[in-house]
Amino acid sequence: MMKLTYIFHSGFALETDYAILVFDYWLDPAGVMDSLLRSQKPLYVFVSHFHEDHFNPSIFQWRLQKANITYILSKDILQHQRAKKNQGDIWLAKGENFEDRVISVAAMGSNDSGVSWVVNTLGKAIFHAGDLNNWYARFLSEISPGEIMHLRETNEDVDPIYEEKLFIRELEMIKKMTQKFDVVMFPVDGRIGNGYTRGARQFISLFQVGLFVPMHFVVSGFKSAWRMKDFTDEANILFWSIRHEGDYIYIE
Repeated sequence: MMKLTYIFHSGFALETDYAILVFDYWLDPAGVMDSLLRSQKPLYVFVSHFHEDHFNPSIFQWRLQKANITYILSKDILQHQRAKKNQGDIWLAKGENFEDRVISVAAMGSNDSGVSWVVNTLGKAIFHAGDLNNWYARFLSEISPGEIMHLRETNEDVDPIYEEKLFIRELEMIKKMTQKFDVVMFPVDGRIGNGYTRGARQFISLFQVGLFVPMHFVVSGFKSAWRMKDFTDEANILFWSIRHEGDYIYIE
């Protein structure tokens, strides 16, 4: 039995009989970490990349309260000078791995920053996407191959068709490692606009998924993420309709 708790945005805590895994902690409105830091179980803290909504340097203060912590961090955090090397325990880039007697971890790719995580523990395969997603899906119905779109909000030029190819390429590389996940945490972000579920739909079309967990929806709201349930239902995949910070679900 595992307990998965929603912290905030893309932040989750997965508690097993032997350990606690925390992914992409940013903020904690419900105070989820208070009890977890008092637990005697070892704590593994994952950060997929340097963006401030996925990496909060305050995580390093947890070591003052708890000795048995292992920080498993993406190397792009070092590259962007967001942390010092001695603050992390394990620094991984795409294609690198870590294993101990409790977990095995593979850092997989992202079409944004940093990595995505494939974690195995107690015979369960866990995926946390970080910022891996089809972020420019809203443009795909209105452009031609090679056409460049200028995004005023970020003042950048993008080729949405090329970006989608990069996204699919990363999924295919993950599929070479495994085709099945017991739990998947993946962005379903309404800010993308039309087609904001496209990346998640592409993911579940390629992998066998036991439980699909939406994330990265904090601006567009909980109900926007529930839109994905129609598609997981069609694929006979369980969907967690998260309702508030601190919400949790038990996984057999």
